[in-house]
Amino acid sequence: MLAFLIQRVLQAIFVMFVVALISFSLFHYVGDPVLNMLGQEATEADRAALRAQLGLDQPVVVQFWNFVVNAAQFEFGISYRSARPVTDLILERLPATLELATISAIFAVVMGILLGIYTALRRRSWLAHFIMTASLIGVSLPTFLIGVLLIYVFAVELGVLPAFGRGETVDLGWWDTGLLTTSGLRSLILPAITLGLFQLTLIMRLVRAEMLEVLSTDYIKFARARGLSKRVVNLRHALKNTMIPVITIIGLQLGTIIAFAIITETVFQWPGVGALFITAVRFVDVPVMAAYLMMIALVFVVINLVVDLLYYAVDPRLRAQGGGK
Repeated sequence: MLAFLIQRVLQAIFVMFVVALISFSLFHYVGDPVLNMLGQEATEADRAALRAQLGLDQPVVVQFWNFVVNAAQFEFGISYRSARPVTDLILERLPATLELATISAIFAVVMGILLGIYTALRRRSWLAHFIMTASLIGVSLPTFLIGVLLIYVFAVELGVLPAFGRGETVDLGWWDTGLLTTSGLRSLILPAITLGLFQLTLIMRLVRAEMLEVLSTDYIKFARARGLSKRVVNLRHALKNTMIPVITIIGLQLGTIIAFAIITETVFQWPGVGALFITAVRFVDVPVMAAYLMMIALVFVVINLVVDLLYYAVDPRLRAQGGGK
């Protein structure tokens, strides 16, 4: 177990280093931030002084090394647009994104697993056919279009839910949350459904397919022949083996939820990190863009590490191989 964990941690460090190199190389040559910060009327001396202040006059290798060292300490420099520490800007927006991603993930995982189990066990019922047909909407329609449709139906036509914004929030000192207010919860419904609908349909279809495959195996038939109840056979034996490949997909989809929150935050004007990234791209704010990419990469790496550990804990074959080694 320890060797397995060390191997995964080393792989995670290597991945983060590669992502740092790609993000630095990609945005280092995108426009000149000094021109955007000072404008066209600035003198060459003013531009040179600002480049020296930002460290842009140093060799590229030195800039990259400083970027890696600072990123390891969660320091990404000063925003070119707002002249504030990038870490402070991200921490201000992070609660909104994490709350949206968390509610969307809970919605997608819980409903996806439950609907997947139901459509597998009651696959010939009319409701299962309706759910599978309706799930095509979540797979085929793009996220922004789903968001626009939900806004039109529930905000414009029915007027029961807000169309944009986060609603009222409560400042807890270390966290700014909208989960403690009625308007905050109402504002969260439409973007959470929009962000989690694609993941829900994907998880549901995967659980259904794996469940149907497991139910047709010989050991399930033997369990039924022993006289075990349907509940024990379906939930204890079939579902447990179904979840082994599903865990990997769920873990990757959780990272995708945070990465794809950019689109949802743009549609609903949600004040999260994704909206901050869009603004940074518009103004060529390189430190914010690089910090966002590093944050997304870190989320994927951590989730992948947790998934690997869960896979190791759930699948006895991996433990047996580890013990044999």
